[in-house]
Amino acid sequence: MAIRAHRLAIAVLLLSPLLHGCGEKEAGTAAHSEETFPVQVMTVQPANMLQTISAVGTVRYRRETPLGFTTAGKVATVRFEEGDFVKRGALLAALDTTSVGADLSVAEAERSRAQSEFERIKQLYAEGWITKARFEAAEAAAKAASARVAQAGFARGTAQLYAPSSGVVLTRNVQPGQVIAAGTPALILGEGDDGFVFRAPVIDRNASRLRVGMAAEISLPALGAAPVTATISEIDGRANQATGAFTVQFSLPASARLKSGQIGTASIRLPAADDGALQIPASAIFGMRANEGLVYIVNAASGRVETRNVAIERITDGFVVITGGLRQGDVLVTSGAEKLRTGAKVRTARAPG
Repeated sequence: MAIRAHRLAIAVLLLSPLLHGCGEKEAGTAAHSEETFPVQVMTVQPANMLQTISAVGTVRYRRETPLGFTTAGKVATVRFEEGDFVKRGALLAALDTTSVGADLSVAEAERSRAQSEFERIKQLYAEGWITKARFEAAEAAAKAASARVAQAGFARGTAQLYAPSSGVVLTRNVQPGQVIAAGTPALILGEGDDGFVFRAPVIDRNASRLRVGMAAEISLPALGAAPVTATISEIDGRANQATGAFTVQFSLPASARLKSGQIGTASIRLPAADDGALQIPASAIFGMRANEGLVYIVNAASGRVETRNVAIERITDGFVVITGGLRQGDVLVTSGAEKLRTGAKVRTARAPG
């Protein structure tokens, strides 16, 4: 019995090193076989909020001027049609001057009469035959008659419409023989001397971040694929009451191919927001629900990922605006997250762009 126990003890002593070696080998193999996942990352920083917004608008002449007569009358002639090019000083339209000419003749006759009466009263006043009040009344009548001549002369002189600038007739509202009221726009002239602009509505959130002089690219299909470089020249001081948007005007370089009414898209690169919000690619976020979601952050020391809950403000084209849960300097996984779990080891590469 003692001999059998001694033999069993010897067998255990001989097998122990072998069992111990097998255990170490299995542990080393398990540690060596841990998978490392390739991912793309970006560093979170305010510059990530730089974005390009788009606004659809139209090309317009900088000055599109309504032209009308200062007096009512019958239209005698209209010399141009819509779309016609006119030179500065060209006669565009005219009223029948029969009526205004007669008014001028009547006014001139009345001025002659009043002036003669005044000269007679003036002589009598100097000789003491009439009162000062009578003299002053005659003087006022003579001045009023002269003013009516000037008024009638102005009406006759403005019975013709002349082009204040070279340009294009955009709208023609009258025809020969038509009776038109004073001040009614007869024609609208696009003044070519002041060039073209591009006008587009921009929502208030973005308009408040724009400044005169900022650069933009205007894509106009009528001019081809290449965008036109422009600058912001004006921003409306008041929003459109119906839409709540502000009209932004861009100065366009001179081009013979530009036409009023062409439709295009303005692309404006906006500066980073100063409200603490951060913008991350939509591919970085998962598990989204009401106003929150999850992202993976890489621990630089361990090379492993940890899960972070973030607060979502809004979702834009391809991006998510984050207001909480991220800090500047965090290394965020933007691609490859679908294979990860908390604590997974990763091999990082910088995301393009």
